[in-house]
Amino acid sequence: MGLLLKILVPFVGLVLAFCFYSKEDFKPEMLKGKRVIVTGASTGIGEQMAYHLARMGAHVLVTARTEAKLQKVVTWCLELGAASAHSMNGSMEDMALAEDVVKEAKRLWGGLDMLILNHIGYTYFNYFDGDVEHIRKLLEINFLSYVAMTVSALPMLKESGGSILVVSSTAGKIGIPFVAPYSATKFALDGFFSSLRQELIIENINVSITLCILGHIATETAEKTVSHVMQKPGAPKEECALEIIKSGALRKRELYYPYAAVRIPLLIRDWAPEFLDSLTRNRLNVENVKRS
Repeated sequence: MGLLLKILVPFVGLVLAFCFYSKEDFKPEMLKGKRVIVTGASTGIGEQMAYHLARMGAHVLVTARTEAKLQKVVTWCLELGAASAHSMNGSMEDMALAEDVVKEAKRLWGGLDMLILNHIGYTYFNYFDGDVEHIRKLLEINFLSYVAMTVSALPMLKESGGSILVVSSTAGKIGIPFVAPYSATKFALDGFFSSLRQELIIENINVSITLCILGHIATETAEKTVSHVMQKPGAPKEECALEIIKSGALRKRELYYPYAAVRIPLLIRDWAPEFLDSLTRNRLNVENVKRS
């Protein structure tokens, strides 16, 4: 293990140095006038993405379950300078909603430049209880509706040379205890969209796919669900939202946020998976997780 760390630490240092000194050419004007769908936008990261896009002068269509919260988001988007702001409410358990949202974007704007897939279904942070039906429901919301929206949006995105942003998680790259159903859906996103990206490249289709690998973010839902187990506070949702938008505008393959907290474990995974498993368990207050 000592030899491994002697090799790994300098390598990680070089990677971080490269990323720190690499210059990005993002400019807010890149989003001015762009037509963007943001799902799961009534709270948390999705809400903050809508506000950032509004400040940049984009057209925004937000979706989530709760109409009242969406109306508040739309009002603020218009106050912040959005070119236009609209909403559609409903549950993504209904595959028809996924298609209807895309149809609404076409009706409103005649096209689409960016599809940001961010919504998730409710799940627990606990030992897996054997509920297969819960996994099926989560797969419909967290995965199949993403696929359905992508299929519906691709014709417009091909026309505009647009972008698809898929909000995922470290739990979609690494096995993390107590989130087995959620993790399954995020691994599915990685497999599908990474494969689709390759096919688009082979066909010379100018649509980028950015997979956003997020660590612990201080959203209302996350704090309520996992704060009793996490030893460190989550990263700010406002900054996270901005980094997602920037990564899409720059057409990056993957985003890691917070960078070190996500990227270093992924590097360790490939070199010392058992060590990473142990490290992951030790970073959680396991004693605070009670079997239901």
